[in-house]
Amino acid sequence: MDESSYGPCEAAEPPSATSEFEDPPGSTGLLPVLKPAAEPQVTKVELDKIEPDKTDIRSVLSMLRTSPPGVSTARLVPSDRNGAAGERSVEKSRTASPSSAPVAAPASLPSTPHRPSNPQTEQFRERFFPDVTDSEWDDWRWQSRHRIKTLDQFEKMLDLSVEERDALADGGTMLPVAVSPYYMSLLDPHNPLEPLRKTVIPTTREFIRTPGEADDPLGEDGHSPVPGLVHRYPDRVLLLPLDFCSTYCRYCTRSRVVGHGEIVPNAQRLEAIFHYLEETPQVRDVLISGGDALALSDDKLDWILGRLRAIPHLEFVRIGTKMPAVLPQRITPELCTMLRKYHPIWMSVHFLHPAECTPETKAACERLADAGIPLGSQTVLLKGVNDNVDTMKQLMHKLLLMRVRPYYLYQCDPISGSSHFRTPVSKGLEIIQGLRGHTTGYAVPTYVIDAPGGGGKIPLQPDSVVGRDGNDLVLRNFEGQTFRYPDPLSEQAE
Repeated sequence: MDESSYGPCEAAEPPSATSEFEDPPGSTGLLPVLKPAAEPQVTKVELDKIEPDKTDIRSVLSMLRTSPPGVSTARLVPSDRNGAAGERSVEKSRTASPSSAPVAAPASLPSTPHRPSNPQTEQFRERFFPDVTDSEWDDWRWQSRHRIKTLDQFEKMLDLSVEERDALADGGTMLPVAVSPYYMSLLDPHNPLEPLRKTVIPTTREFIRTPGEADDPLGEDGHSPVPGLVHRYPDRVLLLPLDFCSTYCRYCTRSRVVGHGEIVPNAQRLEAIFHYLEETPQVRDVLISGGDALALSDDKLDWILGRLRAIPHLEFVRIGTKMPAVLPQRITPELCTMLRKYHPIWMSVHFLHPAECTPETKAACERLADAGIPLGSQTVLLKGVNDNVDTMKQLMHKLLLMRVRPYYLYQCDPISGSSHFRTPVSKGLEIIQGLRGHTTGYAVPTYVIDAPGGGGKIPLQPDSVVGRDGNDLVLRNFEGQTFRYPDPLSEQAE
């Protein structure tokens, strides 16, 4: 089936002047991996005869010479990107010891780095990507190039429901379809109602538009002084360098633009944004989002951050991303080293459900935290996904264990075709009530509605709810203005 059948054509790769999947200069962007050298085994006695300037293991010879007789030794070299599946194993040679069993190497000897993974993902790999090496699977560029996007691919990996198959075959949704292989491995192949699956696999319910919904419910286009920049609050702006995501969420607020290849990170467009910021001194805070800001290469993101930091009145830079959840392989040591140059820098990470909190995701978040980047979670309240106290509490607790501070719980925006995702506002208040006092305050996010029409985020506190007018909830924002949110009473009765 041709990919264009999905409606608006999505760029095959993140749009840019050059491929986003090229390695950063001088680096593959991958974690160092050790594998056996393709050489004859060398004993300790033979190693002693090697001249220091003819070997690359001079740093470990002293340890080898002082090891007890019979100790196992190993010759380690970095692996390449096309290593065999067992590339992380180390082939060992032992000194002759006819009367003793092999002895484990001392803890001080070099060891293979731990590679985080979960059993569900490994089983998925064995079934659908059996020839893919660890190096390839752990490469975010490989993951982006091999996203699942066609009906034929989905049919091989999932037992599609009638609603899912019809939506994929029809292609009438605004938002393209794409799921990274890693995130695909987390989905239940047999249950279309499984929470994560509901958020990334389209259904025909996306074709239904209900009263109060809009393609641009937050009025972002009306607050855009230059293309790709939204200036809705007095002292802060939203910068959109690209419209590409590795995985598309079906409830996306920017489904009208995301994935269509219309917002590209070219220098001319971005320089117009930087010029506006230079001429607007009241702006002190920039949030870089998209699309997903981390879908940019390290070099391009480095350039954008450098340009922002060159503007004296910009004090606060944030990055919005879902990469740690959908593509944790993107969080490389090279990325973190680059980001450290621009402190203070903060990151808002999008998480939905405890099933996203895997060993891979934990390692990615810890790497960012170790780089000195404060992490705050943003969660959207979704019907049938996380709309109960127990699920939300589990998620918040797991986030804290991954060093991510729960920040916002959003009421789902009334984007076109989202009625099947939206809960009554009373459900969100019920969840907050179930968290407050029943767990640490660090685990309680701020529940907000992003007011339709550009009113900004309104915390749902008693004085924020003015009252009802028919099926609309009347709200008061930070400026004392009132806005309406569609919240039919019939929904609460379900």
